[in-house]
This record gives sequence, C-alpha cells and structure tokens, in this order.
Amino acid sequence: MKLYQFDLAPSSNRVAIFLKETGIKVPTVQLNVRDGDQFKEPYNSLNPFHCVPFLELDNEIVISESVAICRFLEEINNASIKLFGTTSQERAIIEMWNRRLEIDGYLPLMNGIRNKYERYKGKVLSGTRNDLPQFPEIAEWGVESCRILFQRLNTHLRITTNVAGNTLSIADITGYEVVQRAISIEMNFDEFEEVKAWHEKLDRRFNSDE
Repeated sequence: MKLYQFDLAPSSNRVAIFLKETGIKVPTVQLNVRDGDQFKEPYNSLNPFHCVPFLELDNEIVISESVAICRFLEEINNASIKLFGTTSQERAIIEMWNRRLEIDGYLPLMNGIRNKYERYKGKVLSGTRNDLPQFPEIAEWGVESCRILFQRLNTHLRITTNVAGNTLSIADITGYEVVQRAISIEMNFDEFEEVKAWHEKLDRRFNSDE
C-alpha cells in the first residue's frame, strides 16, 4: 500500500491530519503537483483524475478522494480512534456535517481561489491544464456561500464542542480546511466568534508536535 501526497494541497492535508489523529501509518510518496508530477507516468495511469491524494493498494486498486481514503484506512486498521463514528446515528450525523461543509464551504472556496488568483491561470479545474478562463465572480459567490455556512455553523458551535458532537471527527478536519481556505481567499469572518475560536483550537491541536 502506498499513499501519494503533496503536503501543500488542502486535500492532502486532510489525510495528513487524519493519520496524525488516528496514529495510522502508511508509506507515503510526495508528488510535486506544481511541477506536474501527477501527469507523468506511472502516476498518470494510476490516477487519471490527476489529483492528490490517492492511495495505491497492494492489489493495484487505486482509491482517490481524501474522505474515501480516510474511511478505508480507518476500517481496515480497526483504529481505536473512530473519526467516522461508532454508531449508525453518529456516522450519519458526521456524514451530514462533512457533506454540508464540503458543499457550502470547501468546494465554493476552492473554486473561488482558482478563479481569483493568477497562479491558477490554466488550472481553473483541479487535475487539469487547459485554456478555461477565470471568472472572479465565482470567488465572490464562493465567499458568500461560505458566509451563510459560517452563520449557521457559528450558531451550532454554541451548543457543541465539535461540529458533529463532543468528539473530534472527520467533519472537524474538513471544517478546519474550510476556514483555512477562507483565510486564503482573504475572507473576513471576524463576526463569527464561535467559528474563530473552534478553528483556533483545532489549529493548535493539528499543528502541535505531540
């Protein structure tokens, strides 16, 4: 089994945080996606979506998408720390929040970043190199979508320690990356005090050396 990563990529960071929190160990290969490693062989054949992370299994099956990778690793390792929940209700609530954070925050902001900054010219769609034009309006839409999400999340975090309950879950990891992307796109979210406090708590936890 081999995990292909690029540490600076948000999706790769989601997996890296998951591995740290669960203590699961996986042999890892770093691909420099900025230099286009993902378009070269053998990586092009392994993962035609040309995105990181992706996980190559011993039977030559390849799993891409960060959450799918994390779910698979948790299940096969029978990890004592369950970031996807331990009961049907917990799993459903975690899935609900994780999806909402992705749909209303992570994806709109990622699309916004790719349409706002010059460094993504020719890379508007992840895993591609083409002549699709950038549309700054998409960045504005992404910020407004996330603002609505933060309004709802701010209220929710007044009654719970973490997004999907009192225990850290994969939804918190996704949510952390949403806020990281909000910072990247220079979104002002000072009014969302609960979201800021929650993110600061996670930032200390995820970036500690312990």
